[in-house]
Amino acid sequence: MAGRVIRSSKLPDPPRGGAFSAGMEAPVGRTVYVSGMVSIDADGNVVGEGDVKLQTETVLENVKAALEAAGGTLRDIVKVTVFIRDMGDYDAIHEVRRRYFEEPYPASSMVEVSALIHPSLLVEIEAVAVIEAG
Repeated sequence: MAGRVIRSSKLPDPPRGGAFSAGMEAPVGRTVYVSGMVSIDADGNVVGEGDVKLQTETVLENVKAALEAAGGTLRDIVKVTVFIRDMGDYDAIHEVRRRYFEEPYPASSMVEVSALIHPSLLVEIEAVAVIEAG
């Protein structure tokens, strides 16, 4: 995606090496909204029980598959919202995110929640992507 990162000297850098931008200006294109994806495979099985890194990888692979079905890639994502069961997993999740996203990173929110759709799930990610017209 050829979007523009929103920067301001009035804003801090992402904390603890976070893999996100303060904001993104998206190019003209098709907007795709990816529902919250969790670490469940195509057969409905939870993947990576108790392993937040494996769950994050699986979630991002699911996001990637949804975008590919729409004709896009992870590079087209301008915003993610990450729901996690334990904010202590922040660093591990961002370690994985840095393998899936490259700069400019999408804008991001991370929220700790009390529960997800299945008790073994640790992370859920929803995304907004803009697939450039062309």
